[in-house]
Amino acid sequence: MTISLDFLPQTAFAFLLIFARIGAMTMALPGIGDRTVPTRIRLVFALALSMILYPLVNTAFPALPDSLYGMIVAIVREILVGIAIGMAVRLIVSAIQVVGSVIAFQSGLAFAQSVDPANGTQSTLFGSFLSVLSVALIFATDLHHLLLSAMYDSYQLFKPGSVLPTGDFAEVAVETLSKGFRIAIQLTGPFLAFGLIFYLGIGVLSRLIPQVHVFFLALPLNIMLGILLFMLLIGTFMLWYLDYFGEAIEPYLI
Repeated sequence: MTISLDFLPQTAFAFLLIFARIGAMTMALPGIGDRTVPTRIRLVFALALSMILYPLVNTAFPALPDSLYGMIVAIVREILVGIAIGMAVRLIVSAIQVVGSVIAFQSGLAFAQSVDPANGTQSTLFGSFLSVLSVALIFATDLHHLLLSAMYDSYQLFKPGSVLPTGDFAEVAVETLSKGFRIAIQLTGPFLAFGLIFYLGIGVLSRLIPQVHVFFLALPLNIMLGILLFMLLIGTFMLWYLDYFGEAIEPYLI
């Protein structure tokens, strides 16, 4: 009895392409792709997802190329698709960091910086807090299941071996960025109104009482009122943000 192993090259090629796309996507996704997560954990996570997806999508891959150049092109194509999808999700999550920066500016805490665990860079206190809170709520509300579904559905939207839709990628990036800024401005609307009214009142007082340094006296009040407003509205605008996150992921689902 002869056992044929002719299927091994095609199997290894298909698994390598799956790992290239899922690995690139995992490195860019929020939460698991943050810089505070060790690289080995991200690689093991991507490898596990690739093993789970292989039985589901292995029939969608083209035949093994005859040349090394063809294999490299196929792998690079899958990496680019994974990076594009992962960065699109990263743009969606970055909207909450804009919200935190605007809130910090309006509350007088723009110069209070801390390390953002998502990017490993300096960020405002409100931005870092909202960045961590948004990722925690995404996992707590099972919205990360949409990301897992998007990984599987990406093989229907962007079939392996097909031409990369660079125009569609650019359109999605611009649309995602514009929607992110729009939801950020909507969420920070109460703080923008608060800052406008507060600083207008301070300006009037400084004209009426020029002998008193009103701005030095008003700074603690500005911080206190900003934090109080943040405490009152955080539940509402985080629920609004989660709805936006779910709607923004829907174009990647079938």
